[in-house]
Amino acid sequence: MNFTIFNEPTTTLIYIFAIIIIAFILTRVIAFLMNKMNRFKKDMTAIYLIRDIIDYVIYFIALMTILQFFGINLAGTLLSLGIVGIAVSFAAKDIISNLFSGIILILGRSIKVGDTLEINNKKGFVEKISLRSTVIVDDIGVRNVVPNSTLTNNVYSKFKNPEKYRVDIITGLALDKDIEDFKEYIIKKMESYQDIAKTPNPQVFAKEISFEESKLKVSFWVNNFNDKDKYKIIITNDIRKYVQQGGNNEQYNSR
Repeated sequence: MNFTIFNEPTTTLIYIFAIIIIAFILTRVIAFLMNKMNRFKKDMTAIYLIRDIIDYVIYFIALMTILQFFGINLAGTLLSLGIVGIAVSFAAKDIISNLFSGIILILGRSIKVGDTLEINNKKGFVEKISLRSTVIVDDIGVRNVVPNSTLTNNVYSKFKNPEKYRVDIITGLALDKDIEDFKEYIIKKMESYQDIAKTPNPQVFAKEISFEESKLKVSFWVNNFNDKDKYKIIITNDIRKYVQQGGNNEQYNSR
């Protein structure tokens, strides 16, 4: 490949930076417009797929345009890429595998944004699907980036939507507080929330007792996996209020 020597390299650099900036702005504008389109609002999976494809096309065109400033023959370049691509494909087989797996997942709609999955003993909801990887957010909020080839080459569990999820809260209760009174109070509170499942029933279990406190486990099921963190906070706060009021059901319920 022969590189053209420019008489005004500064002008050339300005053109190159302009192309890069235009490509960047185009991808951001397209992403913004797609987020505003009502037809895609209910299917974030389609948004991620189309955005990825458009981004790759824009950046490819920008790269080819920049190469022209250096006198690189596009036809020859593409031919070279085709020949070298065979060799490169062996080195980049994982990347290529993830790309094709991403296309299969998205077009086949076997997995969608918002689904609840469990793979390799990790369970969470699908936050994002791109051409190369899938982001799964687990129970403690950690985002796990899973290569798409892992999803297509391994067995995974997909739960019905909405998927019930059990929440366990360990709490301590002072020895002078009656456990039955606490159980009656907290179960009544849990049953009052619409998004906490009535079946299975909320329960309170005794874990252990020491010279300082009784240790209990409060268990309940939420109707939607994505509400688990919300109700962990709500029920924990209800327990705190009970303890703060001295374990008096009547005093608390009257507030």
